Formats: sequence, C-alpha cells, structure tokens
Amino acid sequence: MLAEVDWRVERHDRWVILGPNGSGKTTLLQVASARLWPTAGTVELLGARLGRVDVRTLRPRIALVSGAVTRQLRADLPSRDVVVSGRHAALETWWNRYGDEDWEKADQLLARGGVQQIGDRPFGVISEGERQQVLLARALMGDPELVLLDEPFAGLDLGARERLLVRLSALAEDPASPPVILVTHHCEEIPPGFTHGGLMSRGRLQSAGSLGDAITSARVSACFGVSVEVGCTDGRWWSRTA
Repeated sequence: MLAEVDWRVERHDRWVILGPNGSGKTTLLQVASARLWPTAGTVELLGARLGRVDVRTLRPRIALVSGAVTRQLRADLPSRDVVVSGRHAALETWWNRYGDEDWEKADQLLARGGVQQIGDRPFGVISEGERQQVLLARALMGDPELVLLDEPFAGLDLGARERLLVRLSALAEDPASPPVILVTHHCEEIPPGFTHGGLMSRGRLQSAGSLGDAITSARVSACFGVSVEVGCTDGRWWSRTA
C-alpha cells in the first residue's frame, strides 16, 4: 500500500528508489507503469491522467523491466526475438511484422550490452546477467518515453552486476535517453550518472530529491532500521555498518 506519495519525475531525471522488502517500491513502479490505479489522489503519466486515458495507448510508451516480464516470456524464444518483440511490447514475434531495420536495431542493442553473441540462444538457458541485458535491450527497442527497472540486479554475480552498472551508466549519461527509474536494495547498485534518489519505507517516500541530499547515512539508517554509513567515491556509492 502506498500513502502520501507526492513525487514528480522530469524529462532528464535518472532516479533510484531504495528501501527494504515490502516498503512499496514495486507497487510504486506498478502505478508508474499504468498497471495499478490509485484509490485516492491523482497520477499523471506522460501528460495523461490515469482514469481518463486508454491505458492500451499509454502502456506501450512505458518500458518495464521486471521479474513479471521474465515469467511471461517463452523460455525457448531466441534472445534476439525477445529483444525485437519489444518494438510493439509483444511477447511473441509472430504477433507483428518486423523489417530489416528492426532486426538491425535489436542486434545493436544487444551489442551495447556486450551480449551480441547470444542472439540465437534460447532466453531460458542464458545466464541471469545475460537475461537482464536482453530485457534492457527489449525495453529500449520500442523507443519508450519512460524506463522502469524493478530490481534488475537481483541474483547477479559480481561480474554481471558490474557489466549491468556500466550499461545503465551509459544509458543515464546519454542526453537522448528517456527518464529512468531504478528500484534496488543496495547503494552499491546506484549507477554513475544517476541524478535523483528516494527512500521508501512503509509505503511512503521518506525522502526524495537530488541524490546527495536524499541518500545520506542518517536517512538510509532510518529507512532500513540499521545504523549504516553511506558515501560516494569516484562516482560509486557504498555502504557499511556504522
């Protein structure tokens, strides 16, 4: 449940939302992706208000990377097909027609994630790190106006985490990229180039604003209920027990 959330994301913002399990982070993204409606208050997405817009026209403009999307995709679908299907936010390539330029774009997006070699491999057998790169490429395939990432680092080993951080940092620093909202549990998973931060606890945004103002030792300690120190060195965030 969310309560008293007053939040605005601007065109060039790159947000990270931190908080413990059950704090409402995923629910917040479900609302931001037009998959849940508020029982009170108003939600405006890309200039449209929920309840006054056909979400079938709104949802394709918003890319969501989450475990729910992974579970909907057929395991034996080639990874390249997973990416290109994002052009129409579809789950199967036979639902739509794709031209040479679409397949070329899919290959380019895989290459930017460093996983161009797995294009023909089934989505269900690639590693978790490769799967997250494929899902990100799929999200970007449709030229979205908003990108939402729900715990993309979950289950990744050190190498896969660092490769995804590099990819997300490049996305954040590209002025042509749409607004990005990343949900995660750990300060170490904040990509360089992100501009804003928020802390969620018990369904409320406890703090939200520029990254350095929102993510402080005192605020993170209060949010997670444990005394920690947080900081940023050479563009990389860290945390440790105080």
